[in-house]
Amino acid sequence: MNRTDTTYTFGVITPEELDRLSEATSQGSFQQWSGQVRLAKIRGHEAECVGVCDASGNLVTGCVILYLNGRFGADGSVYFGPIGISDDPALLWTMTEAIRESARRHHAVSVACWPNVAYRLYSSDGQPDGEPNDALLTGFADAGWAHGGFHTGYDVVCQWMYVKDLTGITNGKELLASFGKRAQWSVKRAQSMGVHVREIGPDEFDVFADIERRTGERRGFATRGADYFRQFKQAYGADAHFMLAEIHIAEYVADMTAKREALQTKVAQLQAKYDERPTTRIERQLGEESRNLAAADKRLAEVEGYAKKGDVLPAAASMFVSHPNEVVYQYSGSLEEYKPFYASALIQYEAMLHLCVEQGVSRYNFYGISGVFDDPNDEGRGVLEFKQGFNGYVEQMVGKFTLPVDKFRFGVSNLAHKLLHR
Repeated sequence: MNRTDTTYTFGVITPEELDRLSEATSQGSFQQWSGQVRLAKIRGHEAECVGVCDASGNLVTGCVILYLNGRFGADGSVYFGPIGISDDPALLWTMTEAIRESARRHHAVSVACWPNVAYRLYSSDGQPDGEPNDALLTGFADAGWAHGGFHTGYDVVCQWMYVKDLTGITNGKELLASFGKRAQWSVKRAQSMGVHVREIGPDEFDVFADIERRTGERRGFATRGADYFRQFKQAYGADAHFMLAEIHIAEYVADMTAKREALQTKVAQLQAKYDERPTTRIERQLGEESRNLAAADKRLAEVEGYAKKGDVLPAAASMFVSHPNEVVYQYSGSLEEYKPFYASALIQYEAMLHLCVEQGVSRYNFYGISGVFDDPNDEGRGVLEFKQGFNGYVEQMVGKFTLPVDKFRFGVSNLAHKLLHR
């Protein structure tokens, strides 16, 4: 630490110091973690950690700033930070000075930050729960930051997060019971259809990336490729988890065959009862079980097509990042032809169980949603409904703040963006 006012000292800190702060504050996350510094170096970007100490020398707030070159010079980004902040004017001013000095050392035009602080909480279906956090907005404005406003939809950093609180859940049975009925059914269905989930390493990231690519082509979003995931794994190590859901054909066939035989027996018994003494109740039962038998016959017939593709078929994949405060569901993909196997739901269950419940982590962060709850045609509707099935709640984050560092270049950059409409 090398600069001070009457209350706080600020300066450059080490990634290890950032880690200790990240673990100690509820605002800590994997984006404000030494893994972010390592990832920046792997990708050839500059990164610097800065922080603020109180009068006793305790590190109370800090962040890692990533610097990427733009058209008019470098731009700094603080993803989900600074951490440890509050609406204390002196603390925000000192943290701002630490960021500004770092930006000047890196000849940056500006720095943008997205604090890991909720502006307002909402229920799963989008009903406000509590008052908005306007004090923090005022504090940032007084320290010289410009707020980017509130919006819905997806952005570089989403303003809306879907979160599940796992407090008090101690095992898989309790976890499953905490889900909505549809998600419970989907998980059980996947488990009964020969679907298994396992964590994979970099040697299988091509499979992971292929699923993500095919999902992106279907849904119209940009994908990253196997090298991106290998770099992430290299930077975050054991904290990065890549899970693959696979259909084991032989197990599925055995299970379906047993179910089909049981249904055949049940239909035959009901038919005999109906022939002997027809009643409306037996007729209804016979119709229902006959339809179930027809569905089982159809699924077994479909297996022949699946079996031609292999004995074990990759169906869905997801990436998660662990932090002492939470586990984040980061990226995923699934193959449309295997949709009836509900592999994506099983991955969520396995991740929550093994990465959270068994590790004593109570916060599971599903990450971004669009923030639109009342439009069935919204682009994020499917994502929202999938996540809602697991019974969580919503956080509207405080959003993006921008700090001009070189006011002339910042003004020119803003003008150029307006002229180019981007």
